[in-house]
Amino acid sequence: MIKLRLKRYGKKREVSYRIVAMNNNSRRDGRPLEELGFYNPRTDETHLNVPGIVKRLQEGAQPTDTVRSILQKAQVFEQVNAQT
Repeated sequence: MIKLRLKRYGKKREVSYRIVAMNNNSRRDGRPLEELGFYNPRTDETHLNVPGIVKRLQEGAQPTDTVRSILQKAQVFEQVNAQT
């Protein structure tokens, strides 16, 4: 199963995350299938590849809880439902 989840990177205490599509049995910082966005929890900054995320969600990818809340704030699920 493909999951949309966060991949950690950055220095200690200055962490940032990339939103990636990965197989659910891969390790957290392993090789992703595709990088779909960026999330910085310190500044609450996000950059999303919305067409890529919508494509992955329509193919059946499941977001983790944290990624789901980020996507809900960006109103990505409304675009998925509009294209279905």
